[in-house]
Amino acid sequence: MRVLVISQYFPPDMGGGATRAYNVAKGLLLNNCEVKVIAAFPHYPDGNIPEVYRWKALRIEKVEGIDVIRTFMPPLASQGIAKRLILFISFLISSLFALPLVNDFDIIWAANPNILSMFPAMIYGRLKRCPIALNVDDLWTGSIFNRRENSLMVRMIAFLSRLVYSKANMITPISPGYVGVIHENFNVSLEKIRVIRGGVDLSKFGENHTLSNNCKKNFRLLYVGAFSVAYNFNQVLLAAKILEEEGIDFVMQGRGELIDYVKSRAKELKLKNLKIIDKIVCRDEVAKFLNTADALILPLRNFDRPYLGISTKLYEYQAVGKPILCCAEGQPAKYVMETESGIVVKPGDYGALSKAVLYLRENRDVAEKLGASGRKYVENNLSIEKIGLKMMTVFKKVCTPR
Repeated sequence: MRVLVISQYFPPDMGGGATRAYNVAKGLLLNNCEVKVIAAFPHYPDGNIPEVYRWKALRIEKVEGIDVIRTFMPPLASQGIAKRLILFISFLISSLFALPLVNDFDIIWAANPNILSMFPAMIYGRLKRCPIALNVDDLWTGSIFNRRENSLMVRMIAFLSRLVYSKANMITPISPGYVGVIHENFNVSLEKIRVIRGGVDLSKFGENHTLSNNCKKNFRLLYVGAFSVAYNFNQVLLAAKILEEEGIDFVMQGRGELIDYVKSRAKELKLKNLKIIDKIVCRDEVAKFLNTADALILPLRNFDRPYLGISTKLYEYQAVGKPILCCAEGQPAKYVMETESGIVVKPGDYGALSKAVLYLRENRDVAEKLGASGRKYVENNLSIEKIGLKMMTVFKKVCTPR
């Protein structure tokens, strides 16, 4: 089977969208599919495009055996509506630069950013005469149905959403929480929707307990990833303040639009037990870094409604065999409880988070059991090989390999 992936975000870009696109592409490759990816120049989240790409129309390369065609992207940070809109439109146009370099395919997988990637996918699909599967990482378009206003923007987003969902031959949301919204709000048949979770590359994210079994050091909590508006970092900072004299270290590593706020807030609180590492590292380094922790934090923001999506970060946390402190409601909380891989805390409740940290510090056997349970679950269900096989099975329902 020959698969064309269209994805604005692709490693070394940070974030769940890039990780999801990589995991599926690599998983399909491991299942003997021919895979080609059209992606933007690396740019997310800070717009710092490497010198080798700057102001070129495109660049052809291989990423761990995957054929990737990188296309133009302006050097803008992903901050604010205006800049994001420029980035989205830039990729919608530049992704078409790869048309002369793309041969026939059996199916196109429009990976991200969600409905917008569907527009170049429809052009490629029409010219290559092949079906399209649409990925749904995030229901940011679905949030319009929780708003009472009837502005032109809301009506336009609703129209575009219905259009792309109707044009897709198959829809592959990452979370079961998305199914009902897509089906009910966009009038999409349930037969057209197949949940494929994000998965994790177990060759990169593996267990290493040599540090966490050293009881003489401080108990170490870690967050790694984008500093985006999807997260409530204030909850972590306030919990760190409560635990300042308890021999517990907090480490937060990554970059994004909230990094300056987090630094400023930490300075305001005069935190002595928090280290912020303003740096983007490759996925191999992320995996090594996660293994230096005793527990890992997922501090999601509530947004006045239960969270319907599931961050790929959860699967990476599970893969390294560490207990998870999941600050969330909805699907992430349900998933952590069902897989018995961590402790769930109400988002925003920093007091409860601090108590959960102390509980894990004082009950290391429980922490180890939670970590082992999470690792076992992803091994059995969510390796990229298994995700690739599931995706290939879904693709076969809408295409006949030529």
